[in-house]
Order: sequence, then structure tokens, then C-alpha cells
Amino acid sequence: MVESNYDILGIVEGSTEKEIRDAFRRLALQYHSDRGGENEQFIKIKQAYDDLKIGKKYPDTDIEKLRNSRVFSGDTEADVRRKNQILGQQLSKEMKTAEEWASALNRSNSTATRLFGSKTLGEIELERKATGALSIKGNFMAGSLTYDGPIVMQGSITSPSWTQEFKTDIHLTKGDFKFINPLETKYKIENGARLIADNGNIIVGNIFGRKYKVADKIKVGVFQIQEHRTHISALNGKIIAENVVNTVSLDADTIIVLNVEDDVILSGREILFYGGKFTHDSVIELKQDGLIRFFESFSIQGLSGDAIIKLENGKKIRLFDLKTKKIKDLADEFVPNKENYGKDATMVGYGFTITYDMLDNLSKKSTKNQKSSWALKFGFSKN
Repeated sequence: MVESNYDILGIVEGSTEKEIRDAFRRLALQYHSDRGGENEQFIKIKQAYDDLKIGKKYPDTDIEKLRNSRVFSGDTEADVRRKNQILGQQLSKEMKTAEEWASALNRSNSTATRLFGSKTLGEIELERKATGALSIKGNFMAGSLTYDGPIVMQGSITSPSWTQEFKTDIHLTKGDFKFINPLETKYKIENGARLIADNGNIIVGNIFGRKYKVADKIKVGVFQIQEHRTHISALNGKIIAENVVNTVSLDADTIIVLNVEDDVILSGREILFYGGKFTHDSVIELKQDGLIRFFESFSIQGLSGDAIIKLENGKKIRLFDLKTKKIKDLADEFVPNKENYGKDATMVGYGFTITYDMLDNLSKKSTKNQKSSWALKFGFSKN
């Protein structure tokens, strides 16, 4: 016998709205994961409650679940795009409702917990805590959310690949954004999502963008490159991340990363590397009086020759030029009394630091040498 939604909630058919709601609340308290319950059972109970609210007596069959799954396939690309466009629109509406709900709680300084989305769209739980922080559990997949306070998240952030219209955009007007244990959980941000903290820090895990080829509809064998660049910004704070890969931009006062690969732009006053790679068309935009610090495990061989450092005054230095000069020798050249390793020394332990002034002076020196070589080549005096 097929179990009905009434059976799942443990009530009789024809129960009132209040009886249905009370049954759901009782079971939700029992099975919610925060209280040590079984998450799968809680999801089943929540779906039964949602179904009964719209008068649906029985849960979806396996065929209905497949038909209503969040990723559609069809005979044509246009059919896939159309159906997923509808899902993106629905999910964006849900997140707009979530934003209004969280803002109302903030204004009244109240606490509450609520699920948004659905089994079809993907469920996400929001909780406004007594501290003012917003807790998010689940994967954020489309739409925008602005919150006037800190956010703590258990889940990954992505953005729809089928459209830019419902692009994921999370904005904190104050406070920090933090993933819970990102190194252990492997939560990630990807696919062109945007995350901004106006006056706080951002602590996350791996960050990925997306770049892919699209065949020209008219010209055979011709492809266009489309990209979904992931943007993370904390202009008045820090960004702390693990691996940053493939079409990503980070902009902060201080950026602390492990590895950087493939078309990544880092813009900041302090850029700190703890890993061994900075490769493939990546760029550091260093702000005035800033520094780039490579820590103990870093190898100069991990620096890609085609990567570039841009200074705020517009000057550009290729990492290839620094590698050929041997970066540690560069440090010795511009900082006297290196053997003392004082607090102002450029090398610390087995790592090394490159400052904005060092790079600016190197650029001036290179320009002067180029002019001298040009003059000598054509028989002109250096003076």
C-alpha cells in the first residue's frame, strides 16, 4: 500500500490546517538534524507538509521525481534552456522572499528558522540567530540575497550556467562571511557567482570560475569563448581562500590564498601565498605601499612566466623578469643588511617578500637600462 502524506505526518485524512501544521512542527522538532535527528526523514516530513498545503495527498512517484528533477534534458538545446530558465526564475523568486524574510527579522531583532526552495529546486534553510548572524544551510544556486549582518554558511555557492539573468549574488552590507570548516567540508564557490562584503572579511574554501567554447551557429568550425567569472570582494577586509582556479577575480585589502591557476586576478594591498603555484595568465594588481609575500613552501618554479604584476601607478612587471633576476637576489639588492633579518627585512624564514617600492624601482631601473642600451647601440652618449 502506498504511504500517503497524511500517513507520513501521522494524522488522519481530512485533518484541519492547524492539525497538519501542529503534526509537522512536532515531527520537525524530533527529526531536525540540529537536534540529532535523521536528515532524510526530516526532508520527507517537510515535503509531505508542503504537499498537503496545496492539497496533494500522495508523494511524487519515481517517474514524477525524474520529470521534476532540477536538471532537465530534452531533444533540443533550446528545450533544455527553456526549462532550466523556468527553474532559475522560480529559485530567484524564492531567494527574494528569503531576503525580505531575513530583513524583517533583522529590523525587529527576532530569531526564526525557515526553509526556502523545494525538493525540485533544492532546499535551503535560513536561520536568523540572536547574535544577528544569518545561518545558511544548503547550496545557494541562483538569485540574489542582501543581508545587513554576518553570514555563516554550510553549503556551496554556484550560479546558473544557462543564464546570466538569475546570477547568484550575495551581498553583506556589514559583518563577515564564513564557510563552516571549508578545508574539511570542501565547500566551494563557482560558476560566475558573486560574493561581496562591504565592511568585513570573507573566509571560504576553493573558488572556481568557468570558461568554455560555444560553437558558432553559422560558421562551421568557429568557436566563441564564453566565461562565467566568479567575483569575490572585501575591499575593507580580508579574503581567505584555498585554491583559486579558472576565471576568478578577488579584490580585498588583504588576500590570503594557497594556489592560484589559470586566469585569476588578485587585487589588493597585501597578497599572501601559502602554496606553490601562481600560474597561467594570472594577474596581481598591487595597490600603493603594498607587498606580495611568498611563504616557506613556495618555489620560484611555481611562478608562471606569463603572469603579470600591475602596480597602481600603471606599471607592469612580468614574473618572467623577476624569475630571471632571481627573486631572492632582487630582495638582497633593494634591502640592505639582509644578514640581520630585522623586522624590516624582506626575507623571513625560507619565504620572501616583494614590496611595491621594490617593483616600482625595478621598473624604473629597467627603463633606464633600456634607454642606455638603445643609446649605445646607435653610438650615442649615455648622457
